[in-house]
Amino acid sequence: MSGDTAKTSTVTGAHADPVTERSPLNPLRWKALALLCAAFFMVQLDAQIVLLALPSIEADLGFTPAGAQWVMSSYLITFGGLLLLGGRTADVAGRRKMFMLGMLLFGAASLLAGLAWSSEILIIGRVGQGVSAALIAPAALALLMTTFTDAKELSKALAIWAANGAIGAMAALLIGGPINDTIGWEWLFFINVPVAVLVLVIGPKLLKESRAEERVGFDPLGALTITLAVGAFIYAVVETPTVGWASPRTLLLLAASVVLFAVFIVIEKRVASPMVPLSLFRNRNLLGGNVVMLLIGMVTFGAVLLVSLYAQQVLQYTALAFGVATVVYTVMSTVGSQIGSRIVAKLGFRNMTLIAVVIMGAGVVWLTRAPVDGTYFVDLFPALVLFGFGLGMGFVSVSIAALTGVPEENSGIASGINTAGFQLGGALGVAVATAVAVAYSGTTGDAKQDLNAGYQSGFWSMVILTVVGIVVTAALFKAPKKAVAA
Repeated sequence: MSGDTAKTSTVTGAHADPVTERSPLNPLRWKALALLCAAFFMVQLDAQIVLLALPSIEADLGFTPAGAQWVMSSYLITFGGLLLLGGRTADVAGRRKMFMLGMLLFGAASLLAGLAWSSEILIIGRVGQGVSAALIAPAALALLMTTFTDAKELSKALAIWAANGAIGAMAALLIGGPINDTIGWEWLFFINVPVAVLVLVIGPKLLKESRAEERVGFDPLGALTITLAVGAFIYAVVETPTVGWASPRTLLLLAASVVLFAVFIVIEKRVASPMVPLSLFRNRNLLGGNVVMLLIGMVTFGAVLLVSLYAQQVLQYTALAFGVATVVYTVMSTVGSQIGSRIVAKLGFRNMTLIAVVIMGAGVVWLTRAPVDGTYFVDLFPALVLFGFGLGMGFVSVSIAALTGVPEENSGIASGINTAGFQLGGALGVAVATAVAVAYSGTTGDAKQDLNAGYQSGFWSMVILTVVGIVVTAALFKAPKKAVAA
């Protein structure tokens, strides 16, 4: 049987035993899944929900144009930078405990962000959201993997989880634009508070505490170095549209990140209980899944940023109009994720990922031809249909690939790595798309023509990333000998 197939010994962990697989099923497991998915949807949504509200936030709180990007970047940096630490903390201290603590902090940080009376307070709130999201996401996925003890049900639960994450990542525009233009940007944050309260009330009734069955050390030095390395890297790429790739600040931060990553690897090889067991990356599917998830994050965040700028600055859409226009994007992502969750076992996640990334790439190629006098049904609608459908399928297949074969004691850190890939990719994608769009803007003197030239170049950079994704999938994922249903 192929390593590309979701099967008992791989999905539940490399060290699963028959006694564990025959353990009684948790009668509340599907309700617990719904609760965990609601939390994951919320943290994925908040990564992009402020995108269409940035002009309003900038005007109300006095952000500079360069400073406004930090409303998004502060969340991405803290979320992506602390995910590995959050995943290992969940394994050691208790997954339900960290999940509930994260939800409490997320609700409080969202309330502070909604009440923000200055730009500094809003950034503090967003940092708080990012820190708490880094606790919630890996703990929630680890809880899912320990709640479902039947291999077939676990495969289904993972597919639902991945589909939910894809929808959350793409529903931000649909939700954010109408909320901003009707009741105000503050409610982009206030809507999180009742969800957090609900989870805090019913979570203890549905979720059982779990920790790594094998004793796992905390490795504080490893946690510190990897967090600083990731943080320095994200900060460097986020600032490049403002200071440039060749600036001393960017080069020093990138150099510091490389050195810290090297120190981290040395530490992980020598400590008795490493935070990230390097043996995990011997699994080609896990390695390939996380690399492709990084690329999918780059294309998703980068393309969404560019298409929103094109629609608002070239086609003159309002935030509300563009938000409504993206409903097809969210619907198709839902369709793609649902179809993907049903056929991934038959096609294998290698084949399905290849198909999904090609479809995403086709959608972005369509956007490269978007003209100054473009129309919705000719220039945006087909691209949103293709891109949404491909992203829904791809998120499902890559998420399953990245978690297949992970031992139970490392489920928290593995889920942290997987989620970090998407968030880090998002930060990189925004930086790349912005840098390319600025560098290749026209100089004709016609504002719309010049902006549009930059956006078309930015879309081509996203096409290149999808090609890289296809190559990585073909090279790293194990090809199935035959399609076998789970």
